[in-house]
Amino acid sequence: MILASREPRRHWPHRLTLALALGLLGAPAFTQAATPVPDPGAPLPYVIGLHEAYLTADYWAARLDNADAPILDRAQIEAQNARMRAQDKHIQDIATLPAQLSAGQVRDSITTLSSWPARALYDDKGRAIAPDVRSAIEANLGLDAVPSQVSPDYALVVKRAALRTFPTRQRVFSTVGDTDIDRFQESALFPGDKVAVVHRSTDGRWLFVHSERYSAWIEADAVASGDKATVLGYGAKGPYRVVTAATAHTAYTPEEPRVSRLQLDMGVRLPVLADWPVAEPVNGQQAHASWVVQLPVREADGRLKLVPALLPRSQDTAADYLPLTPRLLLQQAFKFLGERYGWGHDYDTRDCSGFVSEIYRSFGVLLPRNTSAQAVSPALDRLPFTAKDGKAVRDRAVSDLQVGDLVYIPGHVMMAIGHVDGRTWVIHDTAGGSWFGADGKRVQAHLNGVSVTPLEPMMASDSVRYIDRITNIQRLRAKNP
Repeated sequence: MILASREPRRHWPHRLTLALALGLLGAPAFTQAATPVPDPGAPLPYVIGLHEAYLTADYWAARLDNADAPILDRAQIEAQNARMRAQDKHIQDIATLPAQLSAGQVRDSITTLSSWPARALYDDKGRAIAPDVRSAIEANLGLDAVPSQVSPDYALVVKRAALRTFPTRQRVFSTVGDTDIDRFQESALFPGDKVAVVHRSTDGRWLFVHSERYSAWIEADAVASGDKATVLGYGAKGPYRVVTAATAHTAYTPEEPRVSRLQLDMGVRLPVLADWPVAEPVNGQQAHASWVVQLPVREADGRLKLVPALLPRSQDTAADYLPLTPRLLLQQAFKFLGERYGWGHDYDTRDCSGFVSEIYRSFGVLLPRNTSAQAVSPALDRLPFTAKDGKAVRDRAVSDLQVGDLVYIPGHVMMAIGHVDGRTWVIHDTAGGSWFGADGKRVQAHLNGVSVTPLEPMMASDSVRYIDRITNIQRLRAKNP
């Protein structure tokens, strides 16, 4: 197997600089470009050091010497994804699941996720979750009903749907009055995602599924079951349309509500029915101004059916995954600017790790779902830090960040976009942040969305910087066998 670089952390920036000088890395450094850089304009209020121009991808791309140089080409991305699937335990190949799973295997998968938190939990009214509510939720797991042998059932997701810790819509919170972070919200799956169903809840309304990046509970009406070959073969051949907007939507259609105004998030890739007859309407509408794509729907009996749908040409899509360049990385990241923070893909948006995952997904790059997994993935070019790494080591690593580098602190990830005014700037999907104001007091910012901030002033407390809390920096770059 091809192993990720594990150079000693204190030598990594120096070797990186040498490699750049020799032209060995695909990603260009943050250096002043030959083309004029726009005047940043006057500082904006609130976020420290922020200027109007900093809120555009073009500003940061203009500061690069070679913004359009490939970081990885398509073959290198495929090799990178192969490493991710082979080396990272958080990536699951559902095609290789055994034809029969034991009851113990299924129960272990469920209880690994569905374990009641030790912390106190509250509902959206600030009331403690009552014991009888907890008992009902846990009973709905249906662990006693798992048969001795389970045959996985393969299915496609038919609409954007939440992945939950438990088979319930009950929202729970760890702080009274803070109802943004639902502790039972894990993630989301999108139309066309493939899953293996291994269990059904007691009430029959929820399914426990394995997907490529996550195992969790999903509502049964969000998936449609088919034979394994059909499910795994969906979208295996082009032509395609890849969603390159933050979100796109299919056309409205009263004739087929199941594919009407479906939300499609960045990076979703759908097969195109290129041979659709030009004169034949799709769900009551002529198709010349749209792409005819194939989408999965759920029949009344839960079975899978593949149907045509219209994806308007006005929606931001591409014929295939985008070329991975610094300019396009910036462009894709800034399409989310201002979007509301959504813990675990709640609110039909995304959180910090979902944000970077969807950006890279639009280039066909596979990342683990959560920050805890992304930060330590052996398939990426990882620079780890420990408590022994002091200010000089950390500051040097930050000064060497390149466009697209992922910076991890506990529970959070930020994407580097450039250096200006002696500061390193990042774009990230964040619930908050803090820095010292002109009066010397720490500003507690309720950013609560995709924001552009400098890294150096960001404070985790009155005395600890974000930089002091960095656990890992992850980079994509070409690797040789």
